[in-house]
Amino acid sequence: MKAVIIGFGGMGGYHAKMIRQFAASEKEYPLELAGVFDIDPARLQEAEKEGIRTYSSAEEVFSDKGVDAVLIATPNDVHAEYVYAAAKAGKHIICEKPVAMSSAQAESMYDAAERGGVLFEVHQNRRWDDDFLTAKQIAAEGKIGEVYKIESRVVGSNGIPGAWRKEKAHGGGMMLDWGVHLIDQMLQFVKSMVVSVYCEYSYIYGEEVEDGCELSVLFENGVRYKILIATDCFRPFPRWQVYGVEGTATIADWSLSGGMTRVLERQDKKLVGIKAGNGFTKTMAQRSDESVEELPLPVVHAQPFAFYKNFVAAAIGKESPAIRREEVLRVFRLMEAAQLSAQTNEVVKIRL
Repeated sequence: MKAVIIGFGGMGGYHAKMIRQFAASEKEYPLELAGVFDIDPARLQEAEKEGIRTYSSAEEVFSDKGVDAVLIATPNDVHAEYVYAAAKAGKHIICEKPVAMSSAQAESMYDAAERGGVLFEVHQNRRWDDDFLTAKQIAAEGKIGEVYKIESRVVGSNGIPGAWRKEKAHGGGMMLDWGVHLIDQMLQFVKSMVVSVYCEYSYIYGEEVEDGCELSVLFENGVRYKILIATDCFRPFPRWQVYGVEGTATIADWSLSGGMTRVLERQDKKLVGIKAGNGFTKTMAQRSDESVEELPLPVVHAQPFAFYKNFVAAAIGKESPAIRREEVLRVFRLMEAAQLSAQTNEVVKIRL
């Protein structure tokens, strides 16, 4: 399958590198980088320096009979126009996240792809993050008991990245940048109906879009899931904290440091109180070593290039698409509920 990347910025350049590596290693479902297009001549020059064919216009890409697919890595507000054109031209489509500016627009894009008879997948690549797969494995193994609360955090101290991501008209803001990933992970993690959403946006940097957010979601099965996105935090938080009725697990970072603590006896007979600030506590004291067991993380590693392999296999009917329409739309509807909550400072009750 020959694919052209539309938009050769940061993500476009990343995809070019990954597709070339994938092509060199994959024999069953190969994907070849056929070229790139960007509206910036300087980026086309960079591509040519790397030995990549360049196209002078999107129309040239869509009219090229040798091109099977396009990968759209442009600013968010122009995803739709390229998706519509690609679908009309009969090209399979990979689109960077967030695929659209709203759930309604996303639906219309999927409709266009269905009319064109082409595969349309959103690059929700963080379903294959090792830390996420490991967090899911913690819950699946049950060594810390039934999981009732999950905390997922990404924090940095570099502000909102780039230029257009600071502008509302281009689909900027950290909810559409990172929130779309963490919410997608959440809905893959907890297999239950969402019943309420509460969200707060942060505007520390004074931009017109949020530079972070805190989201709390309650599921019908009782699981509480909390997401923190911050671009103004100069100290690290754990990437994951998973709470079970028989223990707690921490994944500290993307390098998968951390561990699990499982309780052996609910009542710690050797518990010793400690001085805590200007007082005394047993409640918050560290447990004795005899009452708990320390366990390593059940680390899971994703299959390399899993997204690209699935896309090619799905396009030729050998596999089902990994990223499905209804999943993408559910993420968008939850983001819209979060936005409403942030605007009204109220819990939004939904069934999603």
